[in-house]
Amino acid sequence: MSADWSKLPYDLLVLIARRFNLIENYLNFGIVCKSWHSVTTKDNFNNDLPRIPWLMLAEDGTYSCRKFFSLYNGMILMKKIPKASGKRCMESMGWLITVGKDEGEISLLHPFSGVEIELPHPNTMENYEHDRTAELWTFFSKAVLSASPSHTSDYVLMVMVPEGLSNNLSFWRPGDLRWNRIIWDEPEHVDVTYFNGHFYSVGYWGHVDLAGGKVTETRELGDRAFFIGHSASLSVQASQFPGIKSNHIYFTDDFWKIYLNYEEGGGSDMGVFSLADGSIQPHYEDRSMSRVCPPIWVTPTLY
Repeated sequence: MSADWSKLPYDLLVLIARRFNLIENYLNFGIVCKSWHSVTTKDNFNNDLPRIPWLMLAEDGTYSCRKFFSLYNGMILMKKIPKASGKRCMESMGWLITVGKDEGEISLLHPFSGVEIELPHPNTMENYEHDRTAELWTFFSKAVLSASPSHTSDYVLMVMVPEGLSNNLSFWRPGDLRWNRIIWDEPEHVDVTYFNGHFYSVGYWGHVDLAGGKVTETRELGDRAFFIGHSASLSVQASQFPGIKSNHIYFTDDFWKIYLNYEEGGGSDMGVFSLADGSIQPHYEDRSMSRVCPPIWVTPTLY
């Protein structure tokens, strides 16, 4: 007589669920049956553990599902995210910043809980009509949170708007009815990140003078691995994650000015770059292409 695993006591299921370190295994545990799913809440999982990003693949039109590829074990997780369907996505701290293809509307969306926070339309931004791009979903090139909306309402969302503008950084805080443009006499910015209480940006000419230092080229990241692309730039300690290579840069296709000219769109310019010898290897073997939202990095959180 076979055992009915769905009849395991609730307290025992909680003890089992709390032993999972990988969110992949935790989510798989929750889809076994209703009783197992009932214990896979955010309170029974340690969201504070360091995570490596998943690769969120391009939308394939299948029931608004998105596929997430785990570099750790090669697993592909399918998740229905209807609120992201047909939209361009950027990512920060496990949240998607979604931009509508036709209307350019923007929101914060947590891909696994479905929680959505509506943001002011970009047309509330100073000089929007002058700066807007022909493809509305490309108006923002980067979006970075100072803290996760899952944990606090005291956060800032910083965005980079079209390249070619001298003042191309704007921000939004909960409660703001419009975007706030940052005005300064610096060259245009090509990347922005948040670290230790401050936003840092870098321009084409390498300007981010930290304590009087200067930008220098390096081929040694130590035990770090970088993840870059449309998602917020981030790094992880490679030795904590089997399969992740230290002194390597994992990148996704973010050159929308080029891939918009192709019917299949972007997604081909992805790989793992070795700083030691300059070689590039694929991190995802199959093709995943889109003009609106090619693959991006997403840090998995339950909410």
